[in-house]
Amino acid sequence: VTGIVQGVGFRPFVYGLAHRHHLTGWVRNSSSGVDIEVDGPAIALSDFARDLRAELPPLARIDHWETTERPPDGFTAFTILESKSEAGAFQPISPDMAICDDCLRELFDPADRRYRYPFINCTNCGPRYTIIRDIPYDRPLTTMALFPLCGDCATEYRDPLDRRFHAQPVACPTCGPHLWFEVSGSPTDPPVRDEEALQATRRYLRDSRIVAVKGLGGFHLACDASNPAAVGRLRQRKLRVDKPFAVMLPDIEAVRRHCYAGAAEEELLLSRARPIVLLARRPESTIAREMAPGQNLIGVMLPY
Repeated sequence: VTGIVQGVGFRPFVYGLAHRHHLTGWVRNSSSGVDIEVDGPAIALSDFARDLRAELPPLARIDHWETTERPPDGFTAFTILESKSEAGAFQPISPDMAICDDCLRELFDPADRRYRYPFINCTNCGPRYTIIRDIPYDRPLTTMALFPLCGDCATEYRDPLDRRFHAQPVACPTCGPHLWFEVSGSPTDPPVRDEEALQATRRYLRDSRIVAVKGLGGFHLACDASNPAAVGRLRQRKLRVDKPFAVMLPDIEAVRRHCYAGAAEEELLLSRARPIVLLARRPESTIAREMAPGQNLIGVMLPY
């Protein structure tokens, strides 16, 4: 099977399908896609093939597949094998994806071990393209190889029925990356970390300062969009005289307060890519006119 079938929960999906249809065999990643060998009655194999295409994980996409019939190999179970590297092969990788509803729920659950952990992710969301170094898409070939898994994360990572099974960016406050905040021009001051770093960033934004926020694939230059002086300072430093800036708002309710958004625009804003969407601003909006001089439209995005 070729397409976007690595790093998107495809192998555990295949594993679950095989168990549902009482089939035996194996599945593995290769440098060119995913290989599956499966044994069972003809009807069960036909149903397996149908569901394989009809029930894909949210981020998966099948571009092409080839099937070959052969005698049964006498498997006694269905297993997930180690990945196979192939020289010169090509495998498309999923783009980075916005946080999913399950991770968002955990992020704000005080009882969850990833409560307020900013790098939360699972098989259905999080970084992909920006962390990969080589294919097949396995953790040792990503930038997350620098962060050995703790016991809890390792258990999730190895469980085929867990939604974090082989989610290569999987991490938590114990074993994953952390926030830090440092001030330009103050190399002698040690950076502050975690919650203190987050609150320091909020203070700087409230005080009309500009903060470079490291995001997936690069930096966001951030300032208070309701503060004309801060926006003007950012324009001066960027040498951007009148080209509009995009605005990030916290949620769809905030979008409705500042802009006119129909069902199609809201669906686009909430889609997995979290794109910038052009919306007509409301007269009562407190977003500074300097964000888009002379324009009635604002480029709005939601947090990914």
